[in-house]
Amino acid sequence: MHPAEQSPLGKTSEYSGIYTPSLLYPIPRQPIWEGLGLDPQRLPFHGADVWNSYEVSWLTPSGKPEVAVVEFVFPLTSSSRIVESKSFKLYLNSFNQTVFSDRAEVLRTLESDLSVTAQAPVLVRVQDTHRIQQLGIARLPGECLDDMDVRISSYEYDPGLLRLLPGARQVRETLNSNLLKSNCPVTGQPDWASVMISYSGPAIDRASLLQYLVSFRQHRDFHEQCVERIFLDLQRLLGEGCELSVHARYLRRGGLDINPWRSTQPGMPDNLRLARQ
Repeated sequence: MHPAEQSPLGKTSEYSGIYTPSLLYPIPRQPIWEGLGLDPQRLPFHGADVWNSYEVSWLTPSGKPEVAVVEFVFPLTSSSRIVESKSFKLYLNSFNQTVFSDRAEVLRTLESDLSVTAQAPVLVRVQDTHRIQQLGIARLPGECLDDMDVRISSYEYDPGLLRLLPGARQVRETLNSNLLKSNCPVTGQPDWASVMISYSGPAIDRASLLQYLVSFRQHRDFHEQCVERIFLDLQRLLGEGCELSVHARYLRRGGLDINPWRSTQPGMPDNLRLARQ
């Protein structure tokens, strides 16, 4: 049984407009990492999951609604948990008819509830719509693979497609693609994404990389695990000592987009809002 089977995902749900933190449904990362052959105490990557919600609203003491765009940063720790996305949407909707004294109270409430659920400190930033408009639309850095003339016949996850260029020289490059698609492991609904891969090591055969990314098209997994699979497969291909970063920008569903980042280097990626987001 998938760890999300007991969650609200794929089930009919009633939407409450009154603040209900118990709606949040956690999923432990540890069994998922173990399924990937990882030791949660010795992860081969740094990382974070950046979520953006465009449907957050509450009432002021005067009864007037406020709206905001909220950024959530979920860190990776050996004991941390994922918040199942539908439960997250139900939780955020429970703010709709709830009175908060000010934005600071909204922020404190979100940070407290999510940190308890995730078992790790979740960072929250509440932004108004004017600020989002000023930031505008970004594009992923690097060279896009999507215009390559490549024959593709595999749409089931296949890491065996990956190859290095013959006699591969050492390179440092950033590549991206908008052709990543996977499916929800519970409902089967499609999850669409753009992905950026930055690495330093022997040159990857770009055609094989694009074929590999497209092979996720029928694969059923959470966004976070798809990115971790990509990271691990590329790390095995590139060998010891490589530098590698994989950052996927998934399209939103129910007002939430999820953007996992995994890297051999510590830090944080820019939270770039792409045209499709």
